[in-house]
Amino acid sequence: MSLLTETFNRSMLPQTEIVQKATNKVLHEKKISVKKIKGSFSNLVQELEQEVYLEFLGAQKNAWKKAIKEYMEKNISENGDRNTTVRFLQSKIRDFDAFFLSLAQARKARAGKTFETIIRTLFKHLNYPFTEQAVINGKPDFLMPNKEYYKENAPDCIIFTAKRTLRERWRQIVTEGTRGLGFYLATIDTKVSENQLKEMKDNRIYLVVPTKIKNKIKHYKNAHNVIDFETFFEDHLDPAMKRWKKAGIIR
Repeated sequence: MSLLTETFNRSMLPQTEIVQKATNKVLHEKKISVKKIKGSFSNLVQELEQEVYLEFLGAQKNAWKKAIKEYMEKNISENGDRNTTVRFLQSKIRDFDAFFLSLAQARKARAGKTFETIIRTLFKHLNYPFTEQAVINGKPDFLMPNKEYYKENAPDCIIFTAKRTLRERWRQIVTEGTRGLGFYLATIDTKVSENQLKEMKDNRIYLVVPTKIKNKIKHYKNAHNVIDFETFFEDHLDPAMKRWKKAGIIR
């Protein structure tokens, strides 16, 4: 790992901290109540996606500046003239090329995890119970209400996974809890085909998307197994919460 990349990684804020800063800005500064979070979950997911990206750009810029500063201080003397600096930079093109390539790769990896982190953060604000990354027959992002109850009564549990984009990765969900009440896949992907939705339906998979995305795409709007977040809460998760509370599974 190059000095540039090492310094950047050391200086860059963790993804969870970036999401938390964005969440605080959107929820606390606007004084959004728990009730309003649930009622406008779809809009909040998309708004937080944008806010997290802005926070990320700011954090990346600060870490980038620190990395460049430390790199130059260790390689260029205070008395070095302009020509010396230019020649040095010309000789280190590969270092900078590798550095910026690593930044681009990191952005892609972070983007994929951002969506999941946003969902987790909002679920916690709503006090929904879940076990994260539970190892069952696979490793879904959220197992509701918890892994312990899944061992006792798997058909009454909810398997919930968040993926910003799908491609063919949705198929792994079928192995992430074959005995669950249902599989729920949250996404903001607008490119899931009609045939894929039918195949998901055959495998008891609900696609959970923001309201604007569901209403914008005709075959999403017409598919019975495509629901928005608000419908997921009202018709699927909240009824399960009532059962779990009545049975003493959760408080």
